[in-house]
Amino acid sequence: MADILHRVGIRSSLDQVYRALTTQQGLAGWWTNQTMGEGDRIGNVLAFRFNAGGFDIRVVDLKPSALIRWEVVAGPEEWVGTAIEFELKQDGDYVIVLFKHRGWREPVEFMYHCSTKWAVFLMSLKSLVESGKGSPEPNDVKIDNWN
Repeated sequence: MADILHRVGIRSSLDQVYRALTTQQGLAGWWTNQTMGEGDRIGNVLAFRFNAGGFDIRVVDLKPSALIRWEVVAGPEEWVGTAIEFELKQDGDYVIVLFKHRGWREPVEFMYHCSTKWAVFLMSLKSLVESGKGSPEPNDVKIDNWN
């Protein structure tokens, strides 16, 4: 199994970052403007759509202002069954986001692409929370013909 791991600091409060990761408005503000559903309750399924496709994610664990854990239930074959986790902790003026996309069966080329795109979108999250404006898809940085 292979994992994608990232760490980003956001000058903010834990509550602001948590809301950006658990509300439809927040998720649509940094990841994709085609976000459907609310991520604030365990068992809820969120639908994320992109120009290149999409996926559905079930909320499997929430610890307010500390942890968000999802399971991918539909989408690209490589994603189905993987787990996505955002661990939050305050460090001075910053909220540190420890991001994990765990459980890839093998490090295929698509995983490399997704790792870079996760970094792009985590920087969009940082921008949304710090400045009020993120760069969700379709306004994200395009890195190749997969988008």
